Amino acid sequence: MTAATHSTLFPQVPDTPDAVLEGLDPEQREVATALHGPVCVLAGAGTGKTRAITHRIAYGVRAGILQPSSVLAVTFTNRAAGEMRGRLRQLGASGVQARTFHSAALRQLQYFWPRAVGGSMPRIVDRKIQIVADAAAACRIRLDRNELRDVTAEIEWAKVTQTVPGDYAAAAAKSGRDTPRDPAETAQLYAAYEDLKRDRAVIDFEDVLLLTVGVLQDRHDVAEQVRSQYRHFVVDEYQDVSPLQQRLLELWLGDRDDLCVVGDASQTIYSFTGATPDHLLDFRVRHPGATVVKLVRDYRSTPEVVHLANGLLAQARGRAAEHRLELVSQRPSGPEPVYTEYGDEPAEAEGAARRIRELIDSGVPASEIAVLFRTNSQSETYEQALADAGVPYQLRGAERFFDRPEVRKAGVALRGAARFGANDALLDETVDLPSQVRAVLSGEGWTSEPPAGSGAVRERWESLAALVNLAQDFAAAKPDATLGDLVAELDERANAQHAPTVQGVTLASLHSAKGLEWDVVFLVGVAEGMMPITYAKTEEQIEEERRLLYVGVTRARERLHVSWALSRSPGGRSNRRPSRFLDGLRPGSSATTARSGTGAAGGIERGLRGGTPAPTPRRTHRTPARCRVCGRTLRDAGEMKLMRCEDCPSDMDEGLYERLREWRAVQARSSGQPDFCVFTDRTLMAIAEAGPATPAELARIPGVISRKLQRYGADVLAICAGQDFD
Repeated sequence: MTAATHSTLFPQVPDTPDAVLEGLDPEQREVATALHGPVCVLAGAGTGKTRAITHRIAYGVRAGILQPSSVLAVTFTNRAAGEMRGRLRQLGASGVQARTFHSAALRQLQYFWPRAVGGSMPRIVDRKIQIVADAAAACRIRLDRNELRDVTAEIEWAKVTQTVPGDYAAAAAKSGRDTPRDPAETAQLYAAYEDLKRDRAVIDFEDVLLLTVGVLQDRHDVAEQVRSQYRHFVVDEYQDVSPLQQRLLELWLGDRDDLCVVGDASQTIYSFTGATPDHLLDFRVRHPGATVVKLVRDYRSTPEVVHLANGLLAQARGRAAEHRLELVSQRPSGPEPVYTEYGDEPAEAEGAARRIRELIDSGVPASEIAVLFRTNSQSETYEQALADAGVPYQLRGAERFFDRPEVRKAGVALRGAARFGANDALLDETVDLPSQVRAVLSGEGWTSEPPAGSGAVRERWESLAALVNLAQDFAAAKPDATLGDLVAELDERANAQHAPTVQGVTLASLHSAKGLEWDVVFLVGVAEGMMPITYAKTEEQIEEERRLLYVGVTRARERLHVSWALSRSPGGRSNRRPSRFLDGLRPGSSATTARSGTGAAGGIERGLRGGTPAPTPRRTHRTPARCRVCGRTLRDAGEMKLMRCEDCPSDMDEGLYERLREWRAVQARSSGQPDFCVFTDRTLMAIAEAGPATPAELARIPGVISRKLQRYGADVLAICAGQDFD
């Protein structure tokens, strides 16, 4: 645990609402007490963001300002949601819903399906890859297992970006994606996949969000019931929100603005899945009156680790870099990061294993040490090195190297070639063990040059390339070795990895390490071609690689080891160089393209109204809304929008109302959204009844929030003034 989140195993529930705020720093306290209006929390790594938002919810509940059942907190993993619920219980705020986007959407979809659609809700498929395989067969397109996985990932990306099959090719080209198949072919597979699901009456994981969005858009009564249930929303890891999740959030909110989002654009590392930091970075544009709180006090890492993290982002470019946060460590000083250059990759792995062995022998728990790498294919070298050093380990987010399907299949092929090689035409022209292995594995997908792009095809090639490299190293060590000897060596290596791993050193890719932390972190393979990865070509891709390294650095609490190798194998050409991201940061290097200026400091920015700083948006007891005809107190949301009882006579200008409806239809078509997303019928009726002549009069009408006033106000006022619109 970090200093910011430390607690005993069974903490005492705070006695009073004010006791909930104890121990929070000034910025965290501001988050906890800003209970109304849009709030954006920009939280750097290790700054206690989860602590801040859970205390915010708990303080609101304990103070009687928020009803537990009216709060919905959403995040991206079940683990994070479970942690949030646990912390809320410890703070005396049980009853708050903390769920993933999918979990919350599925709960609503199951409840409203009989009313909104009728009948039983379709079954959710566990593994969509089989339906993709059936779609490929229907299209007479041949896909192997890895291509199936890549096409499935493309379909998932298309759905979370709300891209239909007919638009896939254009959308993929616009986003610069490295597509696994021809885009037109992928679009064909996508369309066939959707047809098969429909025929089989099943839905997939992404359909849960899409269908919930559809129900909320088409059924106003359902949307109003959801909005009457949930009035306050908190979104964690907001930089990872996809366009589809953002659309769902907007439908949950309706015209309200009781929303608190938390994120860090510098930790955006999942853009390949459809995640985008634009929603976080544009929050102030959509909500001009928002309070923005910046958390920069780092309670996780030592000043030395934080200095390196800040240095990495100081050289960053692009939009996310413009909003970077300058972290300030709150921990005592520790050792400087250690930079080590090795001659080759096996030496790098052995060096890391040796240092880890020394750390464990000195009393550091193995579970507090991690080895982080860019791709899962790098794990095998470290698995073997740790096994040789007698260090237990556990893999996170990756299969064991020898358990990977392509490795098992390659093992079968090599074993068959060793047994019947004399009758195998593939081996006729081979002269040594490495060439035999290359010949056999070429039938499994290995090529002399790596495939373009990323994904399963690339990972499969890297696994096979690791076997080719192993064969070369084995032959160099044992010149007389046969293919049968190599197969025996592979079996021995596989068996040696069956050691207990429960309390072992963590081996993980940088992506799967997100959200975790250790006392000691080894960042390995930090060389050009791996960090940034070879297939990162555009500036956006390069900058995401830099952010990925930043995430790796900020996983370390006390000690950080950064290493790279000059060549892949012993005796190879030493033509590699350390990652460009380390220029000017590691000893003996010079900076390349450092940006001027510093990152954003911590603090609070009030929303702007009329060009002047506005006070923190806090709501006090409001004067009851009363009917402007009979004076009765209004309680129904629809009546409050009209400012009159449903039964009281209307003085609405029918002609104005129809012109507004026509204008709304044009706006909705041009923006590709339902009519009510521009303005609801009741809001148009209220406008037609009030006949506003100024922006201030229009803004007083319920449903005309600041964002819509800014976007549509001029048009609406012109129509109210009798002008025609084009």
